[in-house]
Amino acid sequence: MSIMATSSYCSTTNGVELFNHYGSNSRLIRFSSINTSSKLFLTRTSNFRRAERCFYVKSTLSEPKQKVQDPITDLGAESDLSSFAPDAASIASSIKYHAEFTPLYSPERFELPKAFFATAQSVRDSLLINWNATYDTYEKKNMKQAYYLSMEFLQGRALLNAIGNLELTGAYAEALKKLGHNLENVASQEPDAALGNGGLGRLASCFLDSLATLNYPAWGYGLRYKYGLFKQRITKDGQEEIAEDWLEIGSPWEVVRNDVSYPIKFYGKVTTGSDGKRYWIGGEDIKAVAYDVPIPGYKTNTTINLRLWSTQVPSADFYLSAFNAGEHTKACEAEANAKKICYVLYPGDESDDGKILRLKQQYTLCSASLQDIIARFERRSCDRIKWEEFPEKVAVQMNDTHPTLCIPELMRIFIDLKGLNWNEAWNITKRTVAYTNHTVLPEALEKWSYELMQKLLPRHVEIIEAIDEELVQEIVSKFGSLDLEKLEEKLTTMRILENFDLPSSVADLFTKPEIPVDNNTETVEVHDKVKASGEVVTNDEDDTGKKTSARTEAAAEKDIETKTIVRLEPAVIPPKKVRMANLCVVGGHAVNGVAEIHSEILKEEVFRDFYELWPEKFQNKTNGVTPRRWIHFCNPALSSIITKWTGTEDWVLKTEKLAELQKFADNEVLQTEWREAKRNNKIKVASFLKEKTGYSVVPDAMFDIQVKRIHEYKRQLLNIFGIVYRYKKMKEMTAAERKSNFVPRVCIFGGKAFATYVQAKRIVKFITDVGATINHDPEIGDLLKVVFVPDYNVSVAELLIPASDLSQHISTAGMEASGTSNMKFAMNGCIQIGTLDGANVEIRQEVGEENFFLFGAQAHEIAGLRKERADGKFVPDERFEEVKEFVRSSAFGSYNYDELIGSLEGNEGFGRADYFLVGMDFPSYIECQEKVDEAYRDQKRWTKMSILNTAGSYKFSSDRTIHEYAKDIWNVEPVELP
Repeated sequence: MSIMATSSYCSTTNGVELFNHYGSNSRLIRFSSINTSSKLFLTRTSNFRRAERCFYVKSTLSEPKQKVQDPITDLGAESDLSSFAPDAASIASSIKYHAEFTPLYSPERFELPKAFFATAQSVRDSLLINWNATYDTYEKKNMKQAYYLSMEFLQGRALLNAIGNLELTGAYAEALKKLGHNLENVASQEPDAALGNGGLGRLASCFLDSLATLNYPAWGYGLRYKYGLFKQRITKDGQEEIAEDWLEIGSPWEVVRNDVSYPIKFYGKVTTGSDGKRYWIGGEDIKAVAYDVPIPGYKTNTTINLRLWSTQVPSADFYLSAFNAGEHTKACEAEANAKKICYVLYPGDESDDGKILRLKQQYTLCSASLQDIIARFERRSCDRIKWEEFPEKVAVQMNDTHPTLCIPELMRIFIDLKGLNWNEAWNITKRTVAYTNHTVLPEALEKWSYELMQKLLPRHVEIIEAIDEELVQEIVSKFGSLDLEKLEEKLTTMRILENFDLPSSVADLFTKPEIPVDNNTETVEVHDKVKASGEVVTNDEDDTGKKTSARTEAAAEKDIETKTIVRLEPAVIPPKKVRMANLCVVGGHAVNGVAEIHSEILKEEVFRDFYELWPEKFQNKTNGVTPRRWIHFCNPALSSIITKWTGTEDWVLKTEKLAELQKFADNEVLQTEWREAKRNNKIKVASFLKEKTGYSVVPDAMFDIQVKRIHEYKRQLLNIFGIVYRYKKMKEMTAAERKSNFVPRVCIFGGKAFATYVQAKRIVKFITDVGATINHDPEIGDLLKVVFVPDYNVSVAELLIPASDLSQHISTAGMEASGTSNMKFAMNGCIQIGTLDGANVEIRQEVGEENFFLFGAQAHEIAGLRKERADGKFVPDERFEEVKEFVRSSAFGSYNYDELIGSLEGNEGFGRADYFLVGMDFPSYIECQEKVDEAYRDQKRWTKMSILNTAGSYKFSSDRTIHEYAKDIWNVEPVELP
């Protein structure tokens, strides 16, 4: 049976309009045959206002003429798409069709990789039907739509999530069984999409799931990274990075939109035209092409879009004559410069070239996305474009500071391309854009070199300078009654431009008496002395550290008079910077933190002066995670138990129903079922660890897990030092004493250290060295294992989290904005050990203080503790010193860990003085771990704690978070499909 659909077009009174992506509507076409088998195919029909809907089917059948039905037309407009849900037989036919007619593999065999692609393409058919229906509804209703811009979207595998949301898991499992395959094995063939790294990207993906599920009109925008961050290998030398290969054979989910592309410019210059307008001309031109990924909602037909941009140049930019002349590199230079923008997530930025590439990435995301959003606004407005209505139709959310250039780019488009004046453009921009802050770490707030930005984006720098000048005027207007010293301090802190002179209109306020000193010199603190004899006595030191002079002390005693002269040296001119976080606060109408404690830190410390100026801008939106992926799909055994004991599956959408578990927490039947589900998950992880690392672990041990990006503030070093202490104490005991004093543990680590973050990579190396020693120690056996899981990603998390007994969220208090893995662990009944940091504070409140192992200094104490350290008042715990000495004894191999341990020593200096308070919190940490052992021995108590963690996790659904964004920041309403 062979069917071909001709190209579709519609005739109007104005002639012929060829099919256009915008306004298209996919139609479900069923071909019935005499043997009652059916296949589903998609054709498209135009949906222009004056166009007549039509389609053509060309049949090459020799059989009797088939009747072609259009279900949407035949069944009437009120028929919903869910009535066409396919059964296992039609799904099997669809999979076979894609295996044959949209192949990526040779036709001889139907093996697992081919089965995955054919299955995914079959699912995509259903998603595209819903995607087009969703898009068509948005076009017609022209309601306000939210756009979420993020440098990361850590999606994970899509197959099981998609068929789960479509409620087709059983049908696909049965269909694949008919075709000789197991659904789980087929799904395992899918690589994780390498579009993110950590919590930032995973949060963005959870938000997309909730947006679709809750029927909010929204899209995501990101970049299509070819090689991702990197694939992590663990060798004897620690972490090794290699390129991701997730796109090597393509992605079955994405749809390239060759008709959706936008020009992007870099470099060049800005000139003033005869009309008085500013024009950005010359430079380097590329284009961004759209790749769409459908995002289905759960139990809804709403399917929203993640639009990813890929960069390239037109074929005309290929320098053919140079290529034929043998200058091959020169011929491909433009193409190479364009494509590398989307090669790697977070390319190393130690070099100027690396910095330029990162800034290009950020601008590409902002410019292409905004051009797309504006084109959609113009199209939906028809001939009635009113730019003042733009914020009533568009909400742009910047996920951290990476999309900050949205602000000057939106201004540039409005002023330079759409003809708005400054005040109009600035008013619209401020009402459209909002900013989510994800960090209090200074290095993550992003400051760009002014010189570099001026070179790459000259027009945007002009706009930023004008915004900064307007900000200065507003600060002076608001705080002008302060004394000049305080006013100057606020200007220094709040300005977007760092290390810049004040505008002339304000500079006169701070005029000081001139000092007749060369502008190129400054007075040094140390002075030389000139004795009466004319001899200069310097303050130089000899090799012994003693002060020296040109004469002996005896001779010096003969001098009576001395006078001091000043040595003048060249002044150090601080580099000019552009503060992206400050620009976000100034240019956005809302600024939110992602946990209660984090939002308070923003108001009281990070953006204190801005909060004083604009208190109405600041909000809290505690993060959340999707319960679909993070309980329902990844932990089906626990999901079934929850449904049984709450009496409904509604908890998947209304997580407050999880609280129903609280009244059954002591029930022995529930506890038995709960432990059995956990143990079965641990058996799966034991098998996985054996396959990936070669280490054997027993499922009856406590699974103690810390999986997150490797960073000093997340304190994997505290965890592994605690393990070293535990191991050392074990070695000092007899076998009987060890068994009596310690609960068996499998300590699992996972996470990537950024490629140029040397200290983080040392931590990875140290963890693997400790594991290699302990895991091969016959005296310890199964009492303690340490395993580092290579290449931690979403799919690995979906395996580890359901099997966890204890999870560690032990960052230095006040440094973790929120965290989201802590929420996933809580949902899956994992008990946590942690500090009062980020969302830990709220999790502890919800699950109960007695069901959370708390230790460590609190956020308000940190600054004082660091000062005590700097003053030399800190006395380290002798157990901490014992651990350091044990590591230095080469107990874990010959590698020199002096640099790693040195960061925990001394009282001051860069990379010294234990900035993240590992030593300070160590005693509290190991004492808290003793309480963990004690609780785990009482399995009834532990299981109750586990149940209450799941019951108390209901607040941390991303559905709740998205409802809050929609109501308080975006002002968007749900739109259900007809």
